[in-house]
Amino acid sequence: MPRRVPLAIAAALLGAATLAGCGSSGGGSTDGASVTVVASFYPLQWVAQQVGGSDVSVSNLTATGAEPHDLELTPRDVASMSDADLVVYLAGFQPAVDDAVRDAGATGFDVAAAADLDLTTDGDDDHEHADEAGTTDFHFWLDPTRLASVGDALAVQLGEVDPDRAATYEANAKRVRTDLEALDQDLTDGLADCRSRDIVTSHSAFGYLAQRYDLVQVGISGLSPNSEPSPADLAAATAFVEDHDVRTIYFETLVSSDIAETIASETGAETAVLDPIEGLTDASKGDDYLEIMRSNLASLQAGQPCP
Repeated sequence: MPRRVPLAIAAALLGAATLAGCGSSGGGSTDGASVTVVASFYPLQWVAQQVGGSDVSVSNLTATGAEPHDLELTPRDVASMSDADLVVYLAGFQPAVDDAVRDAGATGFDVAAAADLDLTTDGDDDHEHADEAGTTDFHFWLDPTRLASVGDALAVQLGEVDPDRAATYEANAKRVRTDLEALDQDLTDGLADCRSRDIVTSHSAFGYLAQRYDLVQVGISGLSPNSEPSPADLAAATAFVEDHDVRTIYFETLVSSDIAETIASETGAETAVLDPIEGLTDASKGDDYLEIMRSNLASLQAGQPCP
C-alpha cells in the first residue's frame, strides 16, 4: 500500500540539512521556464512536456524504471508538489499522490474526466478475474485519442496558470493531437486485418487499446501487475490459448515475464513484449510514447499476425 507522508513531516525533513538526494523525478527541468509542472507518471509527463513546450518545466514523481502502481512519495516529492504551479495526476491510480495533492494544498489537475475512464472489469467471462469485478481500468493512454483529449484539457489548465501563453499552449495541444491522430490511424490500419483478434497479456492493462482497435484482451493476471494468477487463472489462460490457436503471449517491460513464458511453454506459443508505457526503462522499445506505441503496433502485427 503506498505510504502517505504528512505535510508537516515533509516540511520538517526538507528543512533539515541532512536531507540528501533528489525526489524520484524522471523528467528534466527546462532552463528559463516560467511554469513548473509535476506529473505523477510517464504518460502524463510526456503530454505535459509536449503541451507545455519550452515554457514549462516538467518533473515526474515516478522514477525511471519504477512501477507507478507502487509509488511511495518522499518528503521532497511532497514539497515539490506543494511548490509546483500544477500537479498533473490520475485520481485513484496512485493513492499516495491523491493524498499528497489534498494534504499539501497543491493545485492539481486530475485527468480522469478528460480521459473518460469508461472501462471496468466485469468478472463475467471465463478469462476475467472475479475479485476485480467493477474495478476501473486506468490505462487510458493506450488509446491515443484519449491522450489527445487530455492534452487539450491540459492546455486549458496551463492557460489558466499562465494566461500570457495560453495561445501557445493551445497551439501545442493541436500539434500533439495531430501526432496522436496520425498514430491512431496507423494503429487502425495496421491492425485491421489481423488473423486473430485475441491478445493474451500477462496482465489486463490493454483494455482501452483493445476497445479502440477491435481486439479482445485476455489477461492472465488482473489489472494490478503485481497480482499473482491463481492456478485456476493459469488453467483458464492455457485453455484459451489452445482453444483459440493463440500464437503469442505478451509480457511487459516493468514486470517479470515468467507468467507469459509459463503459458507459452505449455502451449507452444511464442512470447513478445507489449508495453503498457507506464514508464520508460532501458528495455523500452523507443525513446518516447509515440515510438513505443509504434513498437507495440509492430509487435502486435507480428504476433497476431497481421498483413
